[in-house]
Amino acid sequence: MNERLKKLTGKNRTDYEQVARELIDNADAELFKELIDQDDYLFDFIKQNVSERLERACNKSNYRNLLKLLGIYSPFYDDFITSTLALYSDEDLTDEILEIFENGSEDEKTYCAKYFSHIQDSLALPLLRKYAFSENSLLAQNCAGTLGIFNDRESYNQAVEKLNSPDEFEKFEGVNFLISFGDKTAVKTLIDVMKTSAMSENIAGQIPYLEDLTELIDRDTDSGILVLNNIINGLGEIIPLSSVLDFNLWEVFNLILSGDKNSMTETVLANAKNKFETLTENDEYLFDEDKNTKNEVYEIKKLLDDVKIDFSLIDNELYNDSNFVYTALEVSQNADKIKQLLTGNNQTLVLKASEVLKSLGALDETSRATAFNHLQDDHLKAVLTSL
Repeated sequence: MNERLKKLTGKNRTDYEQVARELIDNADAELFKELIDQDDYLFDFIKQNVSERLERACNKSNYRNLLKLLGIYSPFYDDFITSTLALYSDEDLTDEILEIFENGSEDEKTYCAKYFSHIQDSLALPLLRKYAFSENSLLAQNCAGTLGIFNDRESYNQAVEKLNSPDEFEKFEGVNFLISFGDKTAVKTLIDVMKTSAMSENIAGQIPYLEDLTELIDRDTDSGILVLNNIINGLGEIIPLSSVLDFNLWEVFNLILSGDKNSMTETVLANAKNKFETLTENDEYLFDEDKNTKNEVYEIKKLLDDVKIDFSLIDNELYNDSNFVYTALEVSQNADKIKQLLTGNNQTLVLKASEVLKSLGALDETSRATAFNHLQDDHLKAVLTSL
């Protein structure tokens, strides 16, 4: 980090105000790029401070210099840039940004999409719709968010259609759009998609950005607990560990513990106990995390350590149509109940039950034969034979 950047991000008011003014007055794209290159290394509160310092350096004489910075995108500075441009906007500026939106780079388009969340000019709608499903996730996110402010049902309906696609990645495009669009009425649809998707953890990890988990659990307990369970499954691998703070998971678990016990909550709590034990026992999970995330993970583990699990309740989820059956299988010790799953139509579940019985030392020849007779797929039969 060069000396000027150190001053801009530092604590000396005289230094950071001077550098901030120079960056804006001179449209110093080189220094701005060096700042953006530090996004992964600066704490969020420092980036917020810098954003505010740059915003204060803008005025009606120099604000147009921000246009020269649009080729270097960062989500940490897009609100300050676009809101400042909107503050001083006029018809000519909006026309110029429309031109950039149509012909500029992807970074420029991403800023432009955010600009129109402040200036709701309907002339931007065709371009917002065009890039709402861009492979550039930041551009797509800003377009979807702005379309949500427009309450554009045409793009909303297009996203809903994507949820029916057999292509999981196209389906996930629809999910991401609906999250950024910001219409909470989509939550039920997203949960229904999550239940059958091969990317259930990915989808679950997006839903709390649309509706807070505690609100969801209060409103629809069964669905909220299911979303939480999928988040637990993906935490640390698919879902970043910092989500424990984003989703207020300590408060979520505390809410569940304060309520009545049932088979779903016991299954999820058992799953969570195992997950947070794993997260804290393996350095690879917490090594690169910041202090706040590490502390929160350990606080959640401490909360869960005192939980006494009623495994007889968990066994009530050991049936074919349960949304929690795979999780229940991971924690149940009841071989007799597990054996009842060997006669179902879900071949993946039959094989999973066989694997769990094997790990419990309870896959006898009768159970193996029962499972084999309920498998039609030759590959699955081969896996069962190898157990």
